Amino acid sequence: MKEGTAQEFDPSSYVYHGGGAQAEFGLLKERLAAYLKPEDVAQVEAAYRFSDAAHKGQLRASGDPYISHPVEVCTILSDWHLDVPALCAAMLHDVMEDTPTTMEDIAERFGKTVAVLVDGVSKLDKIEFQTEAQAQGENFRKMLLAMARDVRVILIKLADRLHNMRTLGPMAMEKRRRIAGETLEIYAPIANRLGLNNLYRELEDLSFFYLYPTRYSVLEKAVRAARGNRRELVSKVLEAIKQKLKDCNIEATVTGREKHLYSIYSKMQGKNLAFSEVYDIYGFRVIVKDVPTAYIALGSLHSLYKPIPGKFKDYIAIPKANGYQSLHTTLFGPFGTPIEVQIRTADMHKIAEAGVASHWLYKSSETSMNEVQQKTHQWLQSLLEIQSESGDAVEFLEHIKVDLFPDEVYVFTPKGKIFSLPRGATAVDFAYAVHTDVGNRCVAVKINHELAPLRTELRNGDQVEIITTAHGRPNPAWLNYVVTGKARSHIRHYLKTMQYEESAALGERMLNQALRALQAEPGQVSDAQWERFLKENSGKSRQEVLADIGLGKRLNVVVATQLLAAGGEAGVERKPGQVGAVTIRGTEGMAVQLAKCCRPIPGDPIIGFINKGKGLVIHTHDCPTIAEYRADPDKWLDVEWDPDTRKLFDVTIRLVVANQRGVLAKVAASIAEAGSNIDNVAMEGEDGSAYTNMTFTLQVENRVHLAQVMKNLRRIQEVVRIARVKG
Repeated sequence: MKEGTAQEFDPSSYVYHGGGAQAEFGLLKERLAAYLKPEDVAQVEAAYRFSDAAHKGQLRASGDPYISHPVEVCTILSDWHLDVPALCAAMLHDVMEDTPTTMEDIAERFGKTVAVLVDGVSKLDKIEFQTEAQAQGENFRKMLLAMARDVRVILIKLADRLHNMRTLGPMAMEKRRRIAGETLEIYAPIANRLGLNNLYRELEDLSFFYLYPTRYSVLEKAVRAARGNRRELVSKVLEAIKQKLKDCNIEATVTGREKHLYSIYSKMQGKNLAFSEVYDIYGFRVIVKDVPTAYIALGSLHSLYKPIPGKFKDYIAIPKANGYQSLHTTLFGPFGTPIEVQIRTADMHKIAEAGVASHWLYKSSETSMNEVQQKTHQWLQSLLEIQSESGDAVEFLEHIKVDLFPDEVYVFTPKGKIFSLPRGATAVDFAYAVHTDVGNRCVAVKINHELAPLRTELRNGDQVEIITTAHGRPNPAWLNYVVTGKARSHIRHYLKTMQYEESAALGERMLNQALRALQAEPGQVSDAQWERFLKENSGKSRQEVLADIGLGKRLNVVVATQLLAAGGEAGVERKPGQVGAVTIRGTEGMAVQLAKCCRPIPGDPIIGFINKGKGLVIHTHDCPTIAEYRADPDKWLDVEWDPDTRKLFDVTIRLVVANQRGVLAKVAASIAEAGSNIDNVAMEGEDGSAYTNMTFTLQVENRVHLAQVMKNLRRIQEVVRIARVKG
């Protein structure tokens, strides 16, 4: 197996070496013997024999025997010192997918643990999906949920993907690009999220190579040329750092490192830079014995070269979400060249390179791994939470993609607890990170002791206090600005549940009125009639049928007629009357929407438009928007206002006012005096005219209340004209 980063070998020329699979397995056995007991190695060998027999006659696209692939995957995992079940599962990971072998066969021969691991890695190829996106989403959902139960699943899958990426050359170009894109979008971020830095960097570079081969080649040549040009600078800085630490009596290992190609490319793309403008392609790593020494080393380097303001990050005091710890600083080096330096302890370095796999690789320092395992466990549990509230696999994949990108901000609760959130996260994201109930009931936020809008983006170091109320509930508008998968999935789940419940309540009212129009009381419809109706009409439940009526997917009159027919009352004739009007209270929630084009308020003559899938939309009778739809009676429903509506309704008015000092204050005071709230105000820009237009969105109880507001406004001398805006 070839080691190192993608820059150290040419992906297009990677071939399977050695004297066949038997020779490769011989090398693997030697590696396994270094940390496993002889009986454990024998068990892995048994899995090898089983897999070899199952894949007999199968070849890879390169022409190599198929067994070469599981052997290489197992070899990658041996670097992390994974245990016997994981190694056996790696050797068998394709047998369920590519051969007649079943999960039961594996369980019988190698035990249930190995079988469950293999099943978690296997794709869902035997199920038909409507779209490729759905198939991809379902595969990832299965894999990530298996990983949430046992992280070894994803370690096997990542090793599998790494070897596939290393041997992608013989594939067709379209397939190479698809697999590379998937790797860059999903697998590399997962490796990063789990702290597997070397794997993450190699997957990114390999994906870059296959997605943009020309850009990769040009950038690689530029880096190679820069290596020679900057060698003197790098060696000079390296010697200066070593000497400075020695002068301060600090024992440390200092190394220079080159940024991987995709990292340089991303920086060039993100900041629109030419390669010549990217100075920090080289970084330096200082490894010290303990944490106090790390901070002393930082101080000594700041006295050697001036630090660049704003470029210092302390990931020791506040570790990254994947457990990564280090001090990062950028210094002004010789000739003003920026130099990036990372300072960490040896234990931190192990975690930085191996991440969650360090649990297996460095068992001697088990105590230092607890935090990494804990953070990983928390993230995996959040996947289960998101899964339980995502409608389908594509939605689940969309939610978790958000959480895979590593750029983070760290914020504090009033009690000093730290939360890590993606960059761009808002106060609502924070509320859901604290607890689902806090998110669902939040109404306001204090950031650094000052009230702020819920959509405020959080910055590093902010102290955030969420204010909740018992009647608080998620707002659909939050979906426009939340960024975390957890917040998005919880909001969508709540809104779907609420819409379903509210639609069912509205549907019941609509059905009852249709039954009365057919001269039957709702109480007369028996459970037996409902059962027969559901059986004949493929309905899952009574609640679902009612929700369908409320959402406009079924007509209330049709359902009422079928229910009565299901009663089997032979010879009973019913004279249909006119279906009564549905009463609108304004508090129905998402099941009933007041159209924004005409903004109906109590007192307006209204009509209901059945918008399939969205429920009932209420318009005024004279709304110009609906004129063309009035001819289709199936889409309309007679509605009327409840005499006792206890809610404020939005209405828009437009004023023409004399352009004089203080007129806005007079208008606002008059509106407030009439007991109305101003929700929004817009004014035309200054154009030197003597008059200007003002448009207000007000909150009123009904038409009588609006008339009172307009009467108050007409008393203002500067108000020339006033009108309600519709359409």
